[in-house]
Amino acid sequence: MTTSPRTERRSALPLPLADQTVFSFRFTASPRGARLARRLASCQMDAWGWRYGTPVHDSVELIVAELAANAVTHGRAPGRDAELRLSREDGGFVRIEVSDARGERLPETRGAGSGEDGGRGLLLVTALAWEWGTAPRPGAPGKTVWALVPTMPGHG
Repeated sequence: MTTSPRTERRSALPLPLADQTVFSFRFTASPRGARLARRLASCQMDAWGWRYGTPVHDSVELIVAELAANAVTHGRAPGRDAELRLSREDGGFVRIEVSDARGERLPETRGAGSGEDGGRGLLLVTALAWEWGTAPRPGAPGKTVWALVPTMPGHG
């Protein structure tokens, strides 16, 4: 018996599992791909025990939404996907990494009073994350924007 391509694609998606310490997912550099990355991050946080509506869950979901939106808006390169990686870190953190193919386009923050469009979403990342930054994309062209979200009281 053969399976349909739709079934094969569905089974190829990473499943949010409580016992995995790293969740990684490649997504198309499109608004739809960014929404899927945010949704899967939300499901993974719930699988790890940080339920919907809790501060840790919501912080991770919002940061992923912002970084994925930036990746598909500013880091898009024809024919290249973006990638989301979540990992539970020792010391009580969730590490978020969103990689794209445009290493020359680093994120810029702009103040709330700036008349320029864009750049304000990173103020949200700054407010919610313990710390964040950028790094060259390992093994591929582009960059990774990462953020650490504390999971225990006393951080942040």
